[in-house]
Amino acid sequence: MSIWPKLRRSRTVRAGHATGRVLRCGLMDTMLADLAVSVVLCFDRPLDDDRLAAGLARALERVPVFAGRLRTVDGVLEAVCDDSGVPLDVYTVDGTLAEAMGRVAASGAELVDRMDAPGARAGGTPLFTVRVTRTADGGTVLGCSWHHAIGDLHSFMLLLRIWSAAVEGEPLPEAELVGDQDLLLDEVLPAEDCGRPGFRVPSAAEAELLARAVAAGPRANRTVQIAFTEDEVARMREEFGAAAGRRLSSGDVLCAHLLSTLRELDGDDVERMLTVPVNARRRLGLSDALIGNLLSEVHVPHRPKDGPAALAGALRRAVEEFPAEHLNLRANLGFLAALGRARLRECVPLGFDPQARRFSFSNWSRFGAYRLSFQGHRPVFFSPAANYPLPWVCWTVEGFRGEGYLSTVVLPARLAARVRGAEGRAALHRYRRAADELPGSAAVLPKVV
Repeated sequence: MSIWPKLRRSRTVRAGHATGRVLRCGLMDTMLADLAVSVVLCFDRPLDDDRLAAGLARALERVPVFAGRLRTVDGVLEAVCDDSGVPLDVYTVDGTLAEAMGRVAASGAELVDRMDAPGARAGGTPLFTVRVTRTADGGTVLGCSWHHAIGDLHSFMLLLRIWSAAVEGEPLPEAELVGDQDLLLDEVLPAEDCGRPGFRVPSAAEAELLARAVAAGPRANRTVQIAFTEDEVARMREEFGAAAGRRLSSGDVLCAHLLSTLRELDGDDVERMLTVPVNARRRLGLSDALIGNLLSEVHVPHRPKDGPAALAGALRRAVEEFPAEHLNLRANLGFLAALGRARLRECVPLGFDPQARRFSFSNWSRFGAYRLSFQGHRPVFFSPAANYPLPWVCWTVEGFRGEGYLSTVVLPARLAARVRGAEGRAALHRYRRAADELPGSAAVLPKVV
């Protein structure tokens, strides 16, 4: 694929009117205000950018915060629904769609206009960007990047569903904006929760180590994509479920298998912690239509000697059986409020601890990406784009054409090389059988394990 995409068209998409609504960003929103999230959706047909822009304009009427801007007033971060707009750029490349998909996780892939999160926090720059890339063989890559302060993945997928419905001429799904997230949470959270906040303030020495880890990320770490078939995961579910004495989800067993195998390949037998984000909307009786950051986290110890089945069982108990009082949202709010907004940038999530090799596993496989339709076409591939390469972070989505699973994991370079080698492949695919059909992702992603 050409490394020099050619810009063909640039525009700013607006709803056409500004609501003027101001959303007070919560403490956790503010914690995320220097972060962007980027994803790509790939289609094996050409998409008309005029229809995409018209549909997005209608979607922004329903979810105007994505066309807004951030500002800080008296130390409080706010999102203003001023309809400043969303940049939508159209590029062409000389390569094929398959070549584009093979570069999704590579730095410098240039399939997404990564929005400037710190710049947007300061005000004046977009909170959402769209890049449409047309490949030489008629494919289309839809690259999207949004500011984490205005919403989590659930929020973005709701925007995509509204956008898709607008393009297809279907009724638009409902969306609700949270005017003050801290106030909402205070109303719905139990008086007491687990009491363990998901943030910490590192010492000066640790903060320096973390800064070095971030600076060294592109040199020290590599992104690896691992494809699993439905049959592999079914065998894991059967074996791990029998050992754990309970029914396990695909996400449970994939997380346990991946983490256990990676630590086995790394020769690491020390007890460490696993962090898994959980959508708290239904747990708290909130509407799925809410736009905002409404994620909690569960933290599970991992003892390699216990085996992957024990980890999968512990994860299922943590995710499925914890009642609302075992979430940590109120503990988070109390911790951040006591610290004060002026010091929030000193905090780091517990899940970000590369020195302790704390693994973070995000399961994006049930968000409906492959059910979206634009101009009658469904995506053939959905993936996180190349984000900043911090180690021990994993995202799992459905694989090519929605078949099987694809895990994108960032690892230290030496371990990544071992994972890609014969030993790593054998260990990761110990539940694959010779008669199994290879996952579709293996046919289109040249470096997939």
